[in-house]
Amino acid sequence: MPNLGPTELIIIGVILILLFGAKKLPDAARGLGRSLRIFKSETAKLREDDETETRTTVVQTQAQPQPAAPAPQPLPTAAAPQQTAEEQARALEEQAARLRAQAGAAKPQ
Repeated sequence: MPNLGPTELIIIGVILILLFGAKKLPDAARGLGRSLRIFKSETAKLREDDETETRTTVVQTQAQPQPAAPAPQPLPTAAAPQQTAEEQARALEEQAARLRAQAGAAKPQ
């Protein structure tokens, strides 16, 4: 890319003023400055987060090893034969009827 001299910079400035108008250029520059400031602060936060994660990882690896997780217990339904959808619906209806009967018996009249 060729070096830009003062003449070229003046021409670019005049073109910008003609395109955007003199009133909108300060607002555009202000908005650009704000967005760059926000971008800079967010990248700094990301770097800090990475550094703290690295420190945390180093501290955890230096600490005592964690005990192994207990073996998962088999589900009680695994031993029972699988029910069809109709059987499950019937069982749920019977359970709901029992609960309604219990609620009706417990309700004072």
